[in-house]
Amino acid sequence: MTVAPPAPPETGVVQTRRGGRRAPAPAHFRPRKIAGVAALYGILGILILMPVALVVISAFTGTTPRPGNIDLGSLTLDNFATVFSPGAMRAAGNSLLVGIGASVVALLCGGFLAFVTARSNAPARRFLYFVGLVPMFLPSFVGALAWGLLGGPNAGLLNILARDLGLEPFFNIYTLPGLIGVLGIYYAPYAFLLIHSSFSLMNPDLEEAARVHGSTPGQVLRRVTFPLATPAILGSAILIFVLTVENFPVAQMIGSASGLDTLPTYIFRLMNSAPSRGNEAAAVAIALVVVVLVVTAIQRRIVSKRTFTTVAGKGLKLSKVDLGWFRIPAVVLGVFYFVITTVLPLLALVFVAMHDSPYIASVTKSIQEGMLNFDAFADVLASSTVHKSAMNSVIVSVTAALLGTLLAFIVSYVVNRTKTPGRGGLGYISMIPLAVPAIVLGLGLLWTWLLIPVPVYGTLIVMVIAFLAAQMPQGYQGASSGILQIHADLEDSAVMHGASRARAIWRVTAPLLRIPLTSTFLLLLMLSMRELTVPLFLFTTDTRLLSIVIFDDFENGILQSSAATSVLYCVLIFLLAYLARRFGASSTKAV
Repeated sequence: MTVAPPAPPETGVVQTRRGGRRAPAPAHFRPRKIAGVAALYGILGILILMPVALVVISAFTGTTPRPGNIDLGSLTLDNFATVFSPGAMRAAGNSLLVGIGASVVALLCGGFLAFVTARSNAPARRFLYFVGLVPMFLPSFVGALAWGLLGGPNAGLLNILARDLGLEPFFNIYTLPGLIGVLGIYYAPYAFLLIHSSFSLMNPDLEEAARVHGSTPGQVLRRVTFPLATPAILGSAILIFVLTVENFPVAQMIGSASGLDTLPTYIFRLMNSAPSRGNEAAAVAIALVVVVLVVTAIQRRIVSKRTFTTVAGKGLKLSKVDLGWFRIPAVVLGVFYFVITTVLPLLALVFVAMHDSPYIASVTKSIQEGMLNFDAFADVLASSTVHKSAMNSVIVSVTAALLGTLLAFIVSYVVNRTKTPGRGGLGYISMIPLAVPAIVLGLGLLWTWLLIPVPVYGTLIVMVIAFLAAQMPQGYQGASSGILQIHADLEDSAVMHGASRARAIWRVTAPLLRIPLTSTFLLLLMLSMRELTVPLFLFTTDTRLLSIVIFDDFENGILQSSAATSVLYCVLIFLLAYLARRFGASSTKAV
């Protein structure tokens, strides 16, 4: 008589053929797990899918979404006539030029600093590495404000100083090249980080083999080093192209003075016209999303055709490229980049804030005794509006970062650690905001929270919701990178010894993910502090953030207040970055 082996208990240990023990495989069809995945789909659907869907619906209908006012029976293509209007076509052409030009400028600046710091023998490489990163902590719209003060054709400080020295005015930032330049230098850190990482991880054997076969240093760079960095170079170029094409505040601050429209500013003008042309704005927004998706698909297709794996299993010791006579000029170029991205803009903001009028007749005379004062800074520090907006920024940023990190961890865990049916779609939905321009997402979020019968519009809650939606890709990627680095056996061992899955996650997985999750939280906190475009359609008088206050003051011509608030805003961001670095270092040592 054959005796069947006993079935393993539900929460017990599964015997293997060799007598080994492993944790039981997760049940695929438990109602509780399926309900949990369904709940996540519901959350992400409201956060991300519904805003995007409302933009699409609005583009094909004659009425904008309002409570009880979604008319799917009146579908029309008339709104897309605006996409092909002369104004929209000019804006599209400008956006294309801005995206290409800014990408080239950013690649030249960031790629140069990445090569010098990672692969050359230039002096002061640690300082140049700091130079490559520091513009990330100066929001691009603050840089645009500062360069507007520096490079205005009539009242720009550089042109006034030129007149003081007996020279002709020589600079006008309110042009297409000016817009390209500002965007390029402030998005260069993205290229710097990606390309620096690629240069640092290359296998030196490939370059050494080229030298052994007679290649000169220049030929090694052209035929081996730079081609191997193609994914990083192309990836950063596409990323910067997308970010600059969809950038609204810099284009508005620099382009509005000269009537220069890009697609985001054109969408903003349609929404703020009287009466509002929301359906036409949605149609233009769809066109902008299509451009972003097409460019991203092209980049993936190009990279997928070749293999770029260069990291071997042994330690890497990269040789330094001898720059020869160019060692000192390389440092000088790095210092020049630091001056134009950080030093000059901050000096311009402080200089204007310390004068009674933004219209300065002479730079040299205005620095005489008695001409400078701190009244604007005192007014900003005493302003109830600034106090409230600063408190709003802190509350919204911290809350969005906490909830965003928690949601990203849950979604990433479900996608990467469970076998629940349908989990893969959660990852795709989480990444959608990466392909949707911020101004488009903000437009969809406005309609979503006007439509949903929950009284959050006009409160800080809707700001937190907006940041959760906009920053979900960054949070999901950060949490996933940490989870994928930790083997599932560690958590399964706890389950095997009798712990529940939730307890195993809390006592084993979560502590091991402390550093990745802390980094994700700090990243979301920094992004929330810098954000302007997404909440632009959602703020009210009581829910303004510091970024909104700066933008409003600039739009209303209150330049001293805008400059003073910008300086304090930058100080706050620099302080936050410093604390983040110290806190992150302490967490690393603790582990």
